[in-house]
Amino acid sequence: MTEYHVINKRSPRLDAPDKATGRAKYIDDLSLSGMLYGALLQSPFAHARIMNIDTSKAKSLPGVKSVVTAEDAGLVKYGVSPARYDETLFCDERVRYVGDEVAAVAAVDLETAMEAASLIEVEYEELPAVFTPEEALAEGAPQIHDKYPGNLCAEVHQEFGDVAAAFQECDLIRTDTFINKRQDAAFLEPNGCIADFDLNGYLTLHTSTQSPHYVMRTVAMVLGLPVGKVRVVKPYVGGGFGPKAAASPLELSACLLSMKTGKPVKMNYSREQVFLFSRARHQFRHVLTTGVKNDGTIVALTNECHLEGGAYASFGIATVYYGGSLLGAPYKLKNMKYDGYRVYTNKPACGAQRGHGGVAARAAWEQQLDALAKELGMDPVEFRMKNAMEAGDTTCNDLYLSSFGQKECIEAVAEGSGWKEKKGRMPAGKGIGMATGFFVSGAGYPIYRSETAHSTVVIKLSDDGGTATVLTGSAEIGQGSDTVLAMIAAEALGVPLDCIKVRSGDTDFSVDLGAYSSRQTLMTGHAAKEAAEDVKRQILDVLGEKLQIAPDRMDMKNGYVVFEGDAPEYEEIRTLYKKEHRGFKDNPVEGPLTFKEAARAAYLEKGSIVGTGKYKPGELGGKFKGAAVGTSPAYGPSAQVVEVTVDMETGKVTIDKMTDAHDCGFAINVTSVEGQMEGSLSMGLGEAMFEEVKFDDRGRILNANLGEYKIPTALDMPDIETIIVESNEPNGPFGAKEVGEGAIMPTIPAILNAVYDATGVLVQELPLTPERVYMALKEAGKLKK
Repeated sequence: MTEYHVINKRSPRLDAPDKATGRAKYIDDLSLSGMLYGALLQSPFAHARIMNIDTSKAKSLPGVKSVVTAEDAGLVKYGVSPARYDETLFCDERVRYVGDEVAAVAAVDLETAMEAASLIEVEYEELPAVFTPEEALAEGAPQIHDKYPGNLCAEVHQEFGDVAAAFQECDLIRTDTFINKRQDAAFLEPNGCIADFDLNGYLTLHTSTQSPHYVMRTVAMVLGLPVGKVRVVKPYVGGGFGPKAAASPLELSACLLSMKTGKPVKMNYSREQVFLFSRARHQFRHVLTTGVKNDGTIVALTNECHLEGGAYASFGIATVYYGGSLLGAPYKLKNMKYDGYRVYTNKPACGAQRGHGGVAARAAWEQQLDALAKELGMDPVEFRMKNAMEAGDTTCNDLYLSSFGQKECIEAVAEGSGWKEKKGRMPAGKGIGMATGFFVSGAGYPIYRSETAHSTVVIKLSDDGGTATVLTGSAEIGQGSDTVLAMIAAEALGVPLDCIKVRSGDTDFSVDLGAYSSRQTLMTGHAAKEAAEDVKRQILDVLGEKLQIAPDRMDMKNGYVVFEGDAPEYEEIRTLYKKEHRGFKDNPVEGPLTFKEAARAAYLEKGSIVGTGKYKPGELGGKFKGAAVGTSPAYGPSAQVVEVTVDMETGKVTIDKMTDAHDCGFAINVTSVEGQMEGSLSMGLGEAMFEEVKFDDRGRILNANLGEYKIPTALDMPDIETIIVESNEPNGPFGAKEVGEGAIMPTIPAILNAVYDATGVLVQELPLTPERVYMALKEAGKLKK
């Protein structure tokens, strides 16, 4: 077994000291000399025609430096996917949701900017609006975008195998409808940015983002700047979870205002504006039909899904594909048909949120599978073990599972939770449920068509050889990627972790597509490993030449040079090192040759030692339309068991215990893997139990604050047991793959299945509020008398 000195251990986070002491600088902590403040004017209507905009009063207010509208910004279309660029920086003819951006102001202080925004006079003609997919798809419904008739943003129709014939072979067929609700990512730090357009025509944007690279490209495109003249820098970020993965009107407005004024411009969303920008979880309606054999073999699945997407596409095209493609596993399924519809409405745009597109689909199917298992008289664990896929399998939609410890995860949670002792033996009102899931380790293809690497990393040694600085454009947003990259680089280079410094989140450092689709450990980790190996190779080449020994007979381990066989004479290297360090002249160094000595000698011979690495996946997936969505170099499966108590008089559900197992390939930082698993459990619990963005009948959000939009706190969390399953992913650095999103997949259905076990009632609409559960119990005649 390979001995590792840095990875596969518990390491403190590199950013922990700064965050714990308050030294960490978030966007709201930053300021630049001469900085102005910006404010947005947003639509009060869900759907209206703009008849006239008068900015004269705003411009005449003392302290106002610029007022911009669509006339100033131009009408360059942008968005996430080039296939659906449907946004402009400011609305020109129409607004499409409450909160749509109409204008922006820059002033000497925030109060003046907000007052000026309120002085902009806009004449609107209110138009009929649609707020549900049913309303939007109805004959004669108002059209939100002229280019997309019928309010269909995107539709997907796929079939694998022969579903109709397969159903003929089934012994049991069941159809269920499942509905989740629109949710907000509820990150604690609202979006914010500072744009600075300098006198040389270079634009620097400091912004709270998950994807500096994509923001850079969008800013350059919309504002007509060369990409090379736009720099995006990410400071500390207080959470992202998906909605910070693309450029926002806030960022674009600040950049335009800075270009107009020649001054830095700072802008922040209020909490209400975070909700209005949204780009978070869609509302889904899944209608699933599954056919099985009497022995429990899953034979066929049909899935019809409608997504309420809001006013713009955002990540919606990918989301509607994910709503079907991620049901091709983790079970052996040869026949699957999927029809998905992403529908425009006059609400804020939905986008990508943790578990992108797959969370509601997984909840719907895993709940249905428990109902099927009950009808078959099979234990849910036995049922899933019978159908679970394994490493080397390929799904019906051509996703190759190069490593896949699904069975191991199921076995781990069954044993860890005491499933056999508890299932069917729990007191009245108590239940136990389980579910599985999986997710990608980085989307296989970039959002825009490009042959560029998904990640490049540069590692530069200090002149004395004692420190290696990792330069990466990757986005540390709280998930621990900086620490993981440092550990990978340290192990690959052969030095202790304290010899590694990470500078990340700057597009000037390297290309990195960002923190989305759980990509950073595998993809950026690959690039970091390759860059570290490049540095080590350069040092060993110099060492080998000086000592007349083949470089492949040498290595670096834990800060020392190690040799194959007997150690050679290396006094020449040490002498060269001593000449540059007076402290060693009269104090000879004995013992093994250190990395620092060898690195310094290499520097004296070659100059600066810089290593580079890159990563791009090979060809992935099938050839059918939409095959690229869901492809990945690796997939991380997981399983969970949840125990609940249901008050059979009130419908209140209490989560008592959660047991989680996740196959992360190889745990780089054991503590961070467990932390990501626990974070997924917390987020999934909130979405299952109480999270829902609510609207009035005019499209206005009713609970756009963290007082009324409830998210889990420590008081809501039960006892948790996290079990790491390792499978050694061949495509991952040191065998590692994702843990950021796969762990949330089973959480909601495991809770639902535990409620089903406790009550005998399927609750097929989220969230599980006491009122909803009470009414389900009442309808089924299960209320306690």
